[in-house]
Amino acid sequence: MAAIKTADEIQKLKAAAKAGNTAFACISPLLVPGRTEREIARLMEGFAREAATRSGGVWGGLSFPPIIASGPNGASPHAELTDRALEAGDFVTIDFGVLVDGYASDKTRTYGIGEVSDEQRRIYGIVEKAQKAGLTAARAGLPCRELDAVCRTIIAEAGYGEYFVHTTGHGVGTEVHEDPRIGKESEEILAAGMVVTIEPGIYIEGWGGVRIEDTAVILESGCEVITGG
Repeated sequence: MAAIKTADEIQKLKAAAKAGNTAFACISPLLVPGRTEREIARLMEGFAREAATRSGGVWGGLSFPPIIASGPNGASPHAELTDRALEAGDFVTIDFGVLVDGYASDKTRTYGIGEVSDEQRRIYGIVEKAQKAGLTAARAGLPCRELDAVCRTIIAEAGYGEYFVHTTGHGVGTEVHEDPRIGKESEEILAAGMVVTIEPGIYIEGWGGVRIEDTAVILESGCEVITGG
């Protein structure tokens, strides 16, 4: 029952997502060589807090320790913050979420710092294709394992299946990780009113990684993305 959100809960989740979206929009032009992972996290928290306060929401802090994984650090899906400075040619994966009015947001984007290689563009494109396919497939009545398979199959067919090392997503509510779990072994079925993440990724040791994540409200036909942009 807790996995299916009320209309009021969905509005609170949207408010949290909006504050988080502002932080991403504000940080994007500031991702330049020399800026450190810790500095990026600190700036994003400030941007999100200001946005939540301006909107009249109750700021509750971060919904999880932010992941700012630059260069080779991106090979870890759950990388911890370091003092590494961004370098030209890096990918940097930013996974960031906040609490507003007691509800969580969760969003991930991967950015290129300056010019990136053809290989980086290709791998990013594979993850982007998988994530878009997952968003297109998500709807009430779809088994969670089938949604996972939609994303996982695209990455596997591109030759990177072994590098997608976590589940495709999870529910979001008062906590950032709730039911349902969207994975290969999930027995759950998506229902209207669930709010879930869809976040495929590729992680290669010594190279880095790419993850793209959105949070979406499950509808009877399709889903509504609340972390777009």
